Amino acid sequence: MEFQHKLKLAVALKYRQDEDVSPLVVASGRGALAQALVRKALDLDIPIHPDGELAELLGDVDVGHSIPEELYEVVAQIMAMVYRMDSSLAGKKMHE
Repeated sequence: MEFQHKLKLAVALKYRQDEDVSPLVVASGRGALAQALVRKALDLDIPIHPDGELAELLGDVDVGHSIPEELYEVVAQIMAMVYRMDSSLAGKKMHE
């Protein structure tokens, strides 16, 4: 991934609509750990959104805790974008 060479921080979120009140931070790391998180996400086809400013804000959240309420909107927008992309790709695969 092109942004990985300058990657300083990565934060992984999980959200299960029927189980979680809000997205949870499930992993966070700097430097080599951040690069390992991104590699693992790529291996598992987990969408990545490169946003250093958002990562810095989310990096202050302890692993296992919900994201702060003031970040709900921006994270929801990103998750909606990822959902639309996944749906679009799934539709294309069905037509191939």
